[in-house]
Amino acid sequence: MKSRILKLVPVLALSLLFGGCATLTGEQAEEGAEDGAPVAEAGQGEGAQTAGAVEGGAWTGSPLDNPDSPLYSKVIYFDYDASEIRADYLDTVVAHGEYLAANPSATITVEGHCDERGSREYNIGLGERRANSVKRLLLAQGAAESQIITISYGEERPEALGSSDAAWAQNRRAVLLY
Repeated sequence: MKSRILKLVPVLALSLLFGGCATLTGEQAEEGAEDGAPVAEAGQGEGAQTAGAVEGGAWTGSPLDNPDSPLYSKVIYFDYDASEIRADYLDTVVAHGEYLAANPSATITVEGHCDERGSREYNIGLGERRANSVKRLLLAQGAAESQIITISYGEERPEALGSSDAAWAQNRRAVLLY
């Protein structure tokens, strides 16, 4: 009995596959289907907005969402027990500062984070120094004091769990939130 049912499964699957897919004949395809909603070209619908790369590669969305922009990176990593911005993140922070200067209505929260080593009080202070280090560079690029909020979470919100060098490196960071 089971073998008969198992033999029917492929037959049923194929019949559903071919029977459930309707195609347009040549005449219907040329005239267009009369059933269904009308189709508009991209960007021609009412209230439709798109973002992304257009022909030629130009980004049309928010620069904060452009994966090719330094503004796309919103996490700044720090060395152990340090609050100085590393050289490989200077361009990112400078770009965010220039963006804030060019967009006075934009605001940003800079969160300072640490790894689990050190006391709770020490890590709150280190997270604050990291957030303020990023804030100073943002201000140097022309951002207004009123656009930037800083907060330190110390070791309280780890990105990676564990007690390894890799986990600690991910947790020593400042996060930029718009």
